[in-house]
Amino acid sequence: MHRCAPRTLLLDMDGVLYQGDRLLPGAAGFLAAIAHLSHLFVTNNPIRTPQEVADHIAQLGLPRPDPDRILTSAQATADWLARAKPGFRYFAVGAAGLHRELERVGTPDAQAADFVVVGEGPGLDYEQLTIGVNLILTHGARLVATNPDSTVDAVRDGQHLILPGGGALVAPFAVATGVTPTVIGKPEPLLYQMAMRRLACNAGECLMVGDRPDTDIAGAARLGMWTALVRSGRFAPGAPWPDALPRPDLDLDCLADLIAALRARWPGWL
Repeated sequence: MHRCAPRTLLLDMDGVLYQGDRLLPGAAGFLAAIAHLSHLFVTNNPIRTPQEVADHIAQLGLPRPDPDRILTSAQATADWLARAKPGFRYFAVGAAGLHRELERVGTPDAQAADFVVVGEGPGLDYEQLTIGVNLILTHGARLVATNPDSTVDAVRDGQHLILPGGGALVAPFAVATGVTPTVIGKPEPLLYQMAMRRLACNAGECLMVGDRPDTDIAGAARLGMWTALVRSGRFAPGAPWPDALPRPDLDLDCLADLIAALRARWPGWL
């Protein structure tokens, strides 16, 4: 795919702008630098709605973005399901943000769901697993996961924690039924494709900025996007690059270094 200088930008948030409730260095300067560009915030985290994500960013002291500039995996999942089957019925496991997004376009139904949807956060127990498994095996419901992350980082009371991600939470349903879930979030193409439709751009003119080689960078690179990794999240400065994954176009330790690299590579862009 031909790639020109990017004119749009996709920006991951957790691990790039902030980590839990901690603002990361350079976040304010980077947002100021890209304010004039067509951009979209994209996240695999399905727990918060776009409005809640915008509020969280504002609470950290950054300018509150327009929620229309935010695309979460829960929102993308709801929109994908609405296109796949208008008026769909669903059974969902995950935090309240996932349920709110699904309620916009579908109807909860634990007896005759068309889809079993698994996100992140609390909600998975033996009873929920039993309901979901039977909907899949006896009613033909389709298994859908908001994102494939096996673990996610969190900060609680100043302490770093590793929490189970969407990939870990959907695994019991997949094992019990033998069904491979449809996955919406990065590195699968669906969330990127929805983002590009919003920005009215193609992959070759879009830059993805993220902190995870296995999701942010791998998925964008496979579609032909420009990619930039910042080592401010899970993937630390100096960590060796995973052999099986495509390398990013830019690999920097922090957002301040990324601004300098972008200005050097495409003068006048920022």
